[in-house]
Amino acid sequence: MTSDTPVKMFGAQWCIDCRRTKKQLDELGISYEYVDLEADPAAADVAREISGRTQIPVVVYPDSTHHVEPSNADVEAKLRELSLI
Repeated sequence: MTSDTPVKMFGAQWCIDCRRTKKQLDELGISYEYVDLEADPAAADVAREISGRTQIPVVVYPDSTHHVEPSNADVEAKLRELSLI
């Protein structure tokens, strides 16, 4: 990665969009920190503070921007913009 700050993803196993985004990051070989909201319920407050919403996943990028419930195309475009893929 071009930054010391990894991609961070807030999600939960029961969330279909979270599983899809996690699979995409894995397949692209992106280094990321996964915050499991089931294991750490207090992290949901952090995700809500970042996004202003309660939807997940929340994906936070090294440039401090974020996506909420992003499509695969949104994630790929942002990773390309940051030269991470």
